[in-house]
Amino acid sequence: MNAAASPAMDRRTFLFRAAVAGGGLILGFHLRGNARADDRIIKVDAADAGGEFSPSAYIRIAPDGSVTIYAARPEIGQGIKTSLPMIVAEELGVDWKRVKVVSAPFNPKAFGNQTAGGSMSTPTSYLPLRRAGAVARQMLIQAAAVTWGVPVEGLVAENGVVREAPGGRSLTYGQLVAKAATLPVPDARKVTLKDPADFKLLGTRVGGVDNPLIVTGQPLFGIDQRVPGMKYAVYVKCPVWGGKVVSANLGEVKALPGVSDAFILNESLKGLTGLVPGVAIIADSTWAAFKAREALKVDWAEGAHAHDSWAGFTEQARRLGAAPGETVRSDGQVDPALAGAAHVVAAQYSYPFISHTNLEPQNCTAHVQGGKVEIWAPTQNPGAGVAAAAAYLGIPEEEIDERVIMHVTRIGGGFGRRLGADYVLEAVAVAKHAGVPVKLTWDRTADLQHDHYRPAGFHFLKGGVDAQGRLVAWRSHHVNFGSSQGADDFPARFVPNFLLESSVVPNGVPMGPWRAPGDCTYAWVTGSFIDELAHAAGRDPVQFNLDLLGTRGLVPGTGPKGRPYDAARMRAIIALAAEKSGWGSPLPKGRGRGLGYYFSHLGYIAHVAEVTVSKTCELKVDRVVAAVDVGAQIINLSGAENQVQGSIIDGLNAAWRQELNIENGRVVQTNFHEYPMLRIADAPRQIEIHFKQTDNPTTGLGEPAFPALAPAVCNAIFAATGKRIRELPWSRTDLSWS
Repeated sequence: MNAAASPAMDRRTFLFRAAVAGGGLILGFHLRGNARADDRIIKVDAADAGGEFSPSAYIRIAPDGSVTIYAARPEIGQGIKTSLPMIVAEELGVDWKRVKVVSAPFNPKAFGNQTAGGSMSTPTSYLPLRRAGAVARQMLIQAAAVTWGVPVEGLVAENGVVREAPGGRSLTYGQLVAKAATLPVPDARKVTLKDPADFKLLGTRVGGVDNPLIVTGQPLFGIDQRVPGMKYAVYVKCPVWGGKVVSANLGEVKALPGVSDAFILNESLKGLTGLVPGVAIIADSTWAAFKAREALKVDWAEGAHAHDSWAGFTEQARRLGAAPGETVRSDGQVDPALAGAAHVVAAQYSYPFISHTNLEPQNCTAHVQGGKVEIWAPTQNPGAGVAAAAAYLGIPEEEIDERVIMHVTRIGGGFGRRLGADYVLEAVAVAKHAGVPVKLTWDRTADLQHDHYRPAGFHFLKGGVDAQGRLVAWRSHHVNFGSSQGADDFPARFVPNFLLESSVVPNGVPMGPWRAPGDCTYAWVTGSFIDELAHAAGRDPVQFNLDLLGTRGLVPGTGPKGRPYDAARMRAIIALAAEKSGWGSPLPKGRGRGLGYYFSHLGYIAHVAEVTVSKTCELKVDRVVAAVDVGAQIINLSGAENQVQGSIIDGLNAAWRQELNIENGRVVQTNFHEYPMLRIADAPRQIEIHFKQTDNPTTGLGEPAFPALAPAVCNAIFAATGKRIRELPWSRTDLSWS
């Protein structure tokens, strides 16, 4: 840590020297930042102790044969610190037990993109990291061939050894590294990759590399950080978004035990999601800072949104929904198609703002001194924090590398919340004032009341099916809070007569990416309303959806992450979910099955939920069957299962009881007693996951499995009770039946 910050050694030199210490073979990989996931160019360099390079990932093979792989993406619990190094290790041909995984320092010039979000870490890294491992393997084989004076043909590299034909000579990787480091580097695009049929590591279950440290309570997370001479801080903001400080009882607060300072910041950085006006308290411990906050009295200028409320937003949405909105997409002739439909269904769906509620509240440690800042943060997007800190401190862009040092810690939950930089900027601002290292920590109330929320929304829908039970018309008016459903979002392009309109409710609510942004709510609305139309047509919902998808393969358009939709993949995954769930087999009254699916983050995933609703309205999710197509290769089976299971449980968590109420321009809820989280007793009794590997690029799993859960359960509740859920959370709906 100190070496990295030393004026005599910049971070690039530090990284290089740390890698080459002790000798061995060191390979660096520079990834072109704007390359697509399936067309990524790699430059691979080898270096000895006298060289220098700017890699985006390192492999180091030591003379004793041990292998170190640097993981450059933030670990949020999604398992990326384990799965991405597994890709390198597989192609390299080493024993995983001899691999040490090290979190890479933040250095975008060396490591390229170091953001974790949008389930893109895997699709953008899979092929480049395979090539990286293959380059190293080929160089080691070439080193053995030179050593023995034989052709490379017939030599095999596996388990850290290069050997001749069975019974022939062998050399360990450690014995070959000195020679390999002197060889020309092969073109990464031309190296031979392993046949996946020969994979020994990928597709198996591997425990997380940090698991032993986590279960023994090692200080991995941002909230664990300690720096010599550190103070502790809280930052109190106006409960109404956009408010400012008029005055505060700073003298009284400063006189409290353990408090070293309290001061007002009425600054802001326009264009950055960051610093807003507030009062900072600096103390000798987090507890002392929290206690001092209880004594703080602030006179706030609450600003323009002091009278905003959820009830008011709802009323505005109803008025807007009753009138035409701005056209987002228009295909065919919706009105004549609805007029000629055999069955027409109209419905209004709505969902509230909800919080990320990371287990680890927002926190950051910062030290501003000598024109530089050093930061320790649990961030999904370290570049945003660095940019915000530099802007606040007035550091020119050309000096950022040397004057802003970011240490990325392990993250106790992200879900998109930690793509923002507000908590980082607060810590930097307080540390600048304090002149000593400061760890700033939010409590749960601050986390709930100053989140960047999942956007709320209202959807006014009308759909029509013809006499043959086909969906022929779809009208949707999305009343939103600043981000409308997209022109190509499903079921656009699958319905011949389609109209999507948008209207915006004026508001000051801070919003941001929330697990599977957009899809996390649109899937529920779309999947539930399609189910309504299927039942109106008197048709089986699975067959109705298969017919809606039609017989096409790729459906042109911008689709998820700029890709077209593959209707054939989705049909196959729906059919698999239906088969494995026993779809169509009879269930007693009060029990039901429901289908949910959605095109999300390059993944193709369908859930069938099976529920029981008792006569006393008690809901039990008995079973969820997940059919999952995320491409050609599951990297870590344990991690993949974890992500699907976690998405299912998180989907229940979000849709069952979570909602934030807004009164007088502020969130009412203060802690988990008012914002209930899913309990073990409410988790599905059985989760089955069926992976379908297809000849498609491998993609991520942190988000694709989430959106389909809510429609699957809500449709199952309808099948069990006849009650249609059109409002989230579904705890608001009376589930009584007879």
